[in-house]
Amino acid sequence: MTEAVRPHPSQVVWIISDNKPGHVNQSLGLAEALGRATPTEIHVLPALPAWRAWLGLLLKQAPGRDLPHPDLILGAGHATHLTMLVMRRRHGGRTVVLMKPSVPRSQFDLCIVPRHDGIAEDPHTLVTEGALNRIRPSSTLDRQQGLLLIGGTSPHFEWDSVTVQAQIKALLARTPDTHWTLTSSRRTPEDFLAQLPPHPNLNMVPHTATSPEWLPAQLARSGTVWVTPDSVSMVYEALTAGADVGIFDLPVNPESRVGRAIADLADNQRITRFADWCAHETLHTNTQPLAEADRCAHWILEWLKKKN
Repeated sequence: MTEAVRPHPSQVVWIISDNKPGHVNQSLGLAEALGRATPTEIHVLPALPAWRAWLGLLLKQAPGRDLPHPDLILGAGHATHLTMLVMRRRHGGRTVVLMKPSVPRSQFDLCIVPRHDGIAEDPHTLVTEGALNRIRPSSTLDRQQGLLLIGGTSPHFEWDSVTVQAQIKALLARTPDTHWTLTSSRRTPEDFLAQLPPHPNLNMVPHTATSPEWLPAQLARSGTVWVTPDSVSMVYEALTAGADVGIFDLPVNPESRVGRAIADLADNQRITRFADWCAHETLHTNTQPLAEADRCAHWILEWLKKKN
């Protein structure tokens, strides 16, 4: 006898979380976009330890019995993949993985992968411009409010604090009518902010002084955003908000897929490299803000209609 599915008034989405903010942000961005398209009930569940996930696959056992059965199970991050499969085996629903998975893609119902992962589209795979996020296009952008998003060491670019600081100083000197807010990240060298001299148009906010709501609020009002290229997720968030986006120059690892993604954005005039801005003192205008989470949500809903 098959187990009865509990009735529910809306689509039920389970998010499997590896507790990494960037990964959870991607899943929430998609779940919230689904909620804008159709009534959606969202539940966040922790990923299982690998040994427990394998045991769950073998015995068809998994937590979640007290929740309404899922229509969709979302996950980003390698640690979520086995748990997604366990949950589907035990509770039903369709799995949507938000990256190139660590197991064969055929194990999941749908895959959503950023273009720099190098995966071709097919009926079960959608390629996106960058990772998904929770940012919405803003109608309150002020071009004289600028935001500087500073990353740090990464395998994709050769970090150089002196070079980035010199570019910031040049930008401040040539934009006297813009008020800038600068924030760091967990990867930023500890002495970076201390080495920047005070400037009347610059407010520095270390990442330790920000809340989860701080960056979305800044992106909702900052018409101009400059980002170090290693912070690729913030590049796509700024493009989604509708800001004009500049990229500080750092040497790139030639084997980096993230580096190629940044190069493609620059070649397509979605972002402006610092050297190009120096020559013209203008940024490419963001006339078409990204809306990838909403695009993915509609793709999923159309796929489900065909299946149902």
